[in-house]
Amino acid sequence: MTDTIDTIVEASAADVVADLTIEEKASLTSGADFWTTKSVERVGLPSILLTDGPHGVRLQRADSDHLGIGDSVPATCFPPAVALGSSFDPELLERVGSALGEEAQAEGVGVLLGPGINIKRSPLCGRNFEYLSEDPIVSGVLGSALVRGLQSQGVGASLKHFAANNQEADRMRVSADIDERPLREIYLRGFQRVVEDEQPWTVMCSYNRLNGVYTSEDPWLLTKVLRDEWGFEGLVVSDWGAVNHRVTGLVAGLDLEMPASGGRTDAQLVAAVHDGSLAEADLDLAARRNVELVQKAVRNARTDATYDVDTHHALAREVAAASIVLLKNDGVLPLAADASVAVIGELARTPRYQGAGSSQINPTKLDSALDEIRVIAGAGAGAGAGAGAEVAFAAGYDADGSSSDELTAEAVAAASAASTVLLFLGVPAAQESEGFDRDDLELPAAQLELLDAVLAANANVVVVLSNGGVVRLSGFADRVPAIVEGWLLGQAGGGAVADVLYGVVNPSGRLTETIPVRLADSPAYLDFPGEHSHVRYGEGLFVGYRWYDARDLEVTYPFGHGLSYTSFEYADAAATASSDGIAVRVTVTNTGDRDGAEIVQVYTSVSGSSVVRAPRELKGFAKVALAAGESREVEVLLRRKDLAHWDTRVDEWVVEGGTYTVSIGSSSRDIRSTATVEVEGDAVNAPLSMNSSIGELIEHPVAGPIIMQAFAGGGEGDGGPNPAGALLADPAMFKMMASFPIGRLASFPGMPVTMDQIEQLIAASNGR
Repeated sequence: MTDTIDTIVEASAADVVADLTIEEKASLTSGADFWTTKSVERVGLPSILLTDGPHGVRLQRADSDHLGIGDSVPATCFPPAVALGSSFDPELLERVGSALGEEAQAEGVGVLLGPGINIKRSPLCGRNFEYLSEDPIVSGVLGSALVRGLQSQGVGASLKHFAANNQEADRMRVSADIDERPLREIYLRGFQRVVEDEQPWTVMCSYNRLNGVYTSEDPWLLTKVLRDEWGFEGLVVSDWGAVNHRVTGLVAGLDLEMPASGGRTDAQLVAAVHDGSLAEADLDLAARRNVELVQKAVRNARTDATYDVDTHHALAREVAAASIVLLKNDGVLPLAADASVAVIGELARTPRYQGAGSSQINPTKLDSALDEIRVIAGAGAGAGAGAGAEVAFAAGYDADGSSSDELTAEAVAAASAASTVLLFLGVPAAQESEGFDRDDLELPAAQLELLDAVLAANANVVVVLSNGGVVRLSGFADRVPAIVEGWLLGQAGGGAVADVLYGVVNPSGRLTETIPVRLADSPAYLDFPGEHSHVRYGEGLFVGYRWYDARDLEVTYPFGHGLSYTSFEYADAAATASSDGIAVRVTVTNTGDRDGAEIVQVYTSVSGSSVVRAPRELKGFAKVALAAGESREVEVLLRRKDLAHWDTRVDEWVVEGGTYTVSIGSSSRDIRSTATVEVEGDAVNAPLSMNSSIGELIEHPVAGPIIMQAFAGGGEGDGGPNPAGALLADPAMFKMMASFPIGRLASFPGMPVTMDQIEQLIAASNGR
């Protein structure tokens, strides 16, 4: 049998398909069970195993499901995407992807379902913990790194959820109704980058509809955009249960339905071929892509693969520490190892380290912050690692977030006896999960009451957060000296938190999503989650920081924000344009007395742009590690394709020419240095008509010079003196008339052009 498999794996996929019956070809396009593809024993084609990720290998033992209910084999639970994004570190994420690939190989997994790179449109989305950012460049760069690392180990990625899956409410039916520019520039841009740069083995279509059409049966999305425009070469797999109509989906470009349908939809395909409603060539194409996926997985499988549990746990701790964001610090951090500390909050003892649902991992080991704090404090006090007698603990609340007078009294007593309080607060697991959205941005009321009681006893409080989506901090951010955003940090998060609190690791994480003052300030507030299975993306391009910055709204902490235990200065910014984009250089100096890492963020804006734009858009970033006192020139290339906007007139990406302001800083609102550069634009031949405006004709590369010459000619028109010369000579008049349709203006007495001439000019301009 092994020889047969080897032969089939090395054969041409088209030849394999040519040897199959219609029934066998149809069988390849749906699963054999919950997690495996079908084999075709007659020709020796094996099945392969797909399983959930994206931050660990969730290989279930039995009783398979897609909601994290069934037990799974132990695997390293790396930090979920909400934390990974805040690292802003592609090299680190590539290492995580590689480690995931090693574990998948060891478990015989051919495709790991991830990463998820959907945009965080609303802070209420229940699955935001699985996504990287509110910004498409961050999502694309970091998503590419994860795919690159995973596939370097011979395991396929499944880029998900394609596309516009930005809420859990009514997720199986809701139509995300999005205009062309935001769809392309915000919601598809990250997917495009990962597909073009890394060619993931599979792309997973989402549950929802997009502009009224189920993504699982949308030929525009799955074929025209994904394959024809972006050049995707792999297989499109459905999210589990996302198929609406199998025949329509296959024709649209959906190659594999998961999980198994018990043969029901296979029979639909066979019947459709026989009755002529499905071309056998379409079935052949989907079958071929499935064969190619199996061949890749089998060819790259390593039956002797293993991984080192401790090494991966250490990596998980390193990554978690790099993902923690120090939001505020009035000098209380880092702690001395021998500091008098009280740890309060059940989350310190019983960590919430991942979200619920299909990504839920059974960790190989699990660190608590309380234990790890006691290790550092015990060693610092000379009592031996792990002694930790000087670190008091009080639960303060139960695991579900509720409290009692007794628990509060114990917490107040512990706080009163310590110099510094480490207060762990967070969102209970029951409030954040796949399958439903959050109701608000609030921490549990009992936790906030506990915070008030602790502050009354000891003002020196460090709040440490555990949450998959942002929480409202405006109620207490100005009343505590320090806030540490701990997100969901995976199995080694407890040690990572301790490392940051005590300065073993200098925090370098930065926010990849804005923390608003209140929910009502958020961009999608009035259009989330929609009604009658439609949600209108009324904020358009203005997602996340683009919205807050355009409206100059106060935020609690802006996109890109994060503090360090050292300080950085920026100087000598310069920008140079070329055919590749804009090369940005800036000198960054660590001006403090600790080694640290800075995230250099580069934003652009276009002076006098002809299209609607946000005040600043992130176009590139770099993480730079600097020793105390060290200076280094940092270069960030802003790719030319990332400077482009989607021009709805021609349905193409277009780089607008003009003066670009390049703003370099440590958040969208902390700009340290700027430079300007002239960028040559793309020629755009927008189609003209008799309803095109005078201004549009003047801007057109063909029509513009001709119409300007005619208007500037002065002299006599058909009705006497030419009024067009006066129109050009008077700026106010020209501004008023620039929007006037040329077809109507040509009929005015005295104009220097006739209707026939305008029609000829339009035909010539449009290439006819």
